[in-house]
Amino acid sequence: MQRFSKNLSVKATAVVALLVAPFMATAAVDVAHAFKTANVENGKNIFTNGKGDVPACQSCHGPEGLGEDAMGTPRLAGQGFSYIVKQLEDFGSDKRIDTTMNVMNTNAKGLSAQDRRDVAAFVYTLKQPDKGSNLNDVAQLGQPVGKSHLGKSIVTFGAPERGIPSCYSCHQFNGRGSFPVYPRLASQKYVYLVNQLKKWRDGSRANDPMAQMQKVAQKLTDDDIFNVASFLTNADLTTVGNDRAPHQEVP
Repeated sequence: MQRFSKNLSVKATAVVALLVAPFMATAAVDVAHAFKTANVENGKNIFTNGKGDVPACQSCHGPEGLGEDAMGTPRLAGQGFSYIVKQLEDFGSDKRIDTTMNVMNTNAKGLSAQDRRDVAAFVYTLKQPDKGSNLNDVAQLGQPVGKSHLGKSIVTFGAPERGIPSCYSCHQFNGRGSFPVYPRLASQKYVYLVNQLKKWRDGSRANDPMAQMQKVAQKLTDDDIFNVASFLTNADLTTVGNDRAPHQEVP
């Protein structure tokens, strides 16, 4: 059974790789051009001070882009440039809906395409934190907290008996990301992770490539979601015996 599960996971990973490889190659070229034409200083100014009716990004995401569990806002620091651009574009076109009074949809519409790239370029320069949420603090907010060791099992191996692939197969070791397509999940805020997995599951978020996250989330229970989020929020970026996380440069 163990050998069967391992082979299933390997085959699933191989299929995903074949499907997204052409997209990643094209995306890498597009990302390189977009990043080189971005104005980091303008992005910093928008992030810090806002622009017109668009408030400063830091007012919700914090001055270092670390996010806030009490507000349910995500960590942006250390996230992939192309991922941030895509989310801003999706908010601007209403392909992704912010269920908190459409705040991000309104903000994204107030920014030009160049502004969005500029903000994403600045966010890309922010330092990736070592850890995400303090789970004791999360519990004090009245949020249910999962069991990290059970979440690690799903992140690393999936649950093949329930048709759930590992998070590793797309998001790499401990969810540290596989840019330019798959975002970094490690050290993401707990509340945000839980909320997004539930949104993928109920279809209120549907801007994922090939509906991959929707298909996975539909098979997750609430406990699965709490467990996975509990592990990912403080997951190590490095492996045993290697204290250097791979630096994923924009091409």
